[in-house]
Amino acid sequence: MKLERRGKLVYDEELLGKTYVFRDRWEAGSKLGEACREVLGSAHYVLAVPMGGVPVGIRVAEKLGSKLDLILCRKLLIPWNREAGFGAVDPDGRVFVDGGLVRALGLSQDEVEAAIEEQLNEIKLRNEVLRGGRPHPDLRGLRVVLVDDGVAAGYTMSAAVNFSRSKGAREVIVATPTGSLDSLKRLAGHADLVLCLNVRSGPWFAVADAYVEWRDLDFEDVLRYLKEHSVQQA
Repeated sequence: MKLERRGKLVYDEELLGKTYVFRDRWEAGSKLGEACREVLGSAHYVLAVPMGGVPVGIRVAEKLGSKLDLILCRKLLIPWNREAGFGAVDPDGRVFVDGGLVRALGLSQDEVEAAIEEQLNEIKLRNEVLRGGRPHPDLRGLRVVLVDDGVAAGYTMSAAVNFSRSKGAREVIVATPTGSLDSLKRLAGHADLVLCLNVRSGPWFAVADAYVEWRDLDFEDVLRYLKEHSVQQA
């Protein structure tokens, strides 16, 4: 690992632009956790974005000795392409919509509102199932590390940064194994630091391309991971 820093972006020069650099999310989380420990030393909370961010977040929390919780921000999905988004919503109902993209896609107001309602309902469901309905933690004066398995467009993570600020976080760090350079640069304008090991650029970006083993995770996976691992949960 050869960490370099450009402004508020920290990356691994040895992984720059490469694909299939992590065996799976657990390995990626271990390497990311080591980098976080080297750069940050410690943090009060690691907040992981479910589903794929959970195994990564567990490993980062273990390395930092931090409390672990989940942050339930959700991407607003394009109706005909459920892998892509045009904005995001947070647990308090704050909405960010990429107006330029909405116009380019020709989305109607009804479609936008339906997408927002869908994700607000999904956040409620995930909070009940994955967090037992608990309120999100008070982050006043704390250093928080936000973790996902990758950053593509960056809408979800941007909402997570703003949500953490709204809860009083003193310092908000974005940490991810892989990410799109343009999105990471935008996030660096809102976060205190962005740490991404595998930075890639170009017109097409897929989080999965950083991983040899990749599959979608579900509620049962996440609940099992949280039960099996001894990291301190909030």
